[in-house]
Amino acid sequence: MAEKKVEKKSVKKDTAMISYMFGIISIVMAIIEPLAGLIFGIIGLHESKKQGDDLSARARKYNTIGIILSIVLLIVSIVISYYSLTNGLGPFSNLPID
Repeated sequence: MAEKKVEKKSVKKDTAMISYMFGIISIVMAIIEPLAGLIFGIIGLHESKKQGDDLSARARKYNTIGIILSIVLLIVSIVISYYSLTNGLGPFSNLPID
């Protein structure tokens, strides 16, 4: 009986650590690839809500930061892509090439 309690506590601690790592990965991936950062942030936020310890609270904070950063950078990349598709290179096409 005592062994099962130890295993449950270890699983909860591991899940909190995984959620914490997803939070850090979501912040890094938000800069590289915003859609992947958004996915990692949502998964990590979902996992961090299962626990109530200090590590999962920090994981929630990192996942929220990663989600917000991913959404902002995803919108910026969509706007830049739309602008470049509609206007072409515009002022950059007249630059002299040496």
